[in-house]
Amino acid sequence: MSANEFAKQLKTRFAELLSEPVEFRGETTLVVAEAERIAEIGLFCKKELGFDYLVDVSSLDNYGTDPRWTVVYHLYGYGHHCHLRLKTDVSEEKSELPTVTSVWRTADWHEREIYDMMGIRFRGHPDLRRILMWEGYPYFPLRKDFPLAGKPTELPEVAFTKPAPLEGGPFVTIAGGNSTITREPRVRNPDPDSVDKEKK
Repeated sequence: MSANEFAKQLKTRFAELLSEPVEFRGETTLVVAEAERIAEIGLFCKKELGFDYLVDVSSLDNYGTDPRWTVVYHLYGYGHHCHLRLKTDVSEEKSELPTVTSVWRTADWHEREIYDMMGIRFRGHPDLRRILMWEGYPYFPLRKDFPLAGKPTELPEVAFTKPAPLEGGPFVTIAGGNSTITREPRVRNPDPDSVDKEKK
């Protein structure tokens, strides 16, 4: 059975809660209309359709539009080797949706990272605390309104108190430029081995 066929079964079961399956470049996606039902839909995917592995949970910041965030669940079934993607939207006002840790234990760290970087809370998570930034850090660094130059912190002796600049850093693309190649970070920091070879 193909991922698209599994998606149609899921759509039949949950009807108005799901969009029609969309296939793009061999990947099948459904949009969950009610974020509050994501754990219930996930459980059906796991128990009835065999999507026993949650590969990843990621989030998008649709800054300037409402709902602000999209949370994306990437599912895989070891028995049938099919992938399926579920998406659901979360408003900035609510900034919360149910955890799926009761369905897939691997959601634990994924949800913690989204909370830490984007500020979306997962209700019912067994240990929702920051995973990369320190406790008490007041910002969410992957939000689009977080400046590239960073923000100062008011926590002396916990971490540095000056901004942590990303702008101009080794992993940040250059704005403008004639092409994507000229915007690549490696343009500023060429591979030292290739530089040595050119000198020889």
